[in-house]
Amino acid sequence: MQKLLSYPLTILFFVFFGLTLLVFHPVQWVCFNVFGYNAHKSSVSILNRCLMLCTNLLGTRYTFVNNQHIPSDKPVIIVSNHQSMYDIPPIIWYMRKHHPKFVSKKELGKGIPSVSYNLRHGGSALIDRKDGKQAIIEIGKLGSYIEKHDRCAVIFPEGTRSRNGEPKSFKPMGLKMLLKKSPSALIVPITINNSWKLLRYGKFPMGLGAHLKFKVHPPIENKGDINELLTQVEQQVIKDISF
Repeated sequence: MQKLLSYPLTILFFVFFGLTLLVFHPVQWVCFNVFGYNAHKSSVSILNRCLMLCTNLLGTRYTFVNNQHIPSDKPVIIVSNHQSMYDIPPIIWYMRKHHPKFVSKKELGKGIPSVSYNLRHGGSALIDRKDGKQAIIEIGKLGSYIEKHDRCAVIFPEGTRSRNGEPKSFKPMGLKMLLKKSPSALIVPITINNSWKLLRYGKFPMGLGAHLKFKVHPPIENKGDINELLTQVEQQVIKDISF
């Protein structure tokens, strides 16, 4: 019965989701080209809040727990598990004071209103997952960027999303490069739960009534043996995943 109901609600959701992307594309262009970085960043934050509101049409709820003191005058590297594309708007919205930039596959850098524009112009790293050298170079540029401007890089070290919530092993190379290029960064692990339930039936129809939960863990200094550091971060992320 729930899946049957999800068909009309999914169509309604896609209408509002698509309109939101179309409306904010020229808004981003004007903000970026006329008013500069800060205006563009604000438009992206509001865009992602609106995308979250669109998912409310599906009965989606969000809980974002952040009891940590994370200074905004230091670079930050957010490390998280990855369950769906709907992981991204809450991170952008709730962590907006840190200016999140993403490590994303290059295919998303073209053809998607608003999303592609932000990835190309907002400071994120677009990587070719078939070209390891190019990927590491772009991630290194992102690390240098956040180190210089005290901003935030977001990386999903699993490399691809989990379709059932079960975590995949972290791939360390990208995170190692970020840590190398941003030695003063604080590492902020985040655990995501239930995002995969929005795609429990695939891309259509959408899942109904998902309660997406985000938990921000205590920041970790970028110090000591890097392999031990990566193990600590991975364990922190996965210990609170429920699947």
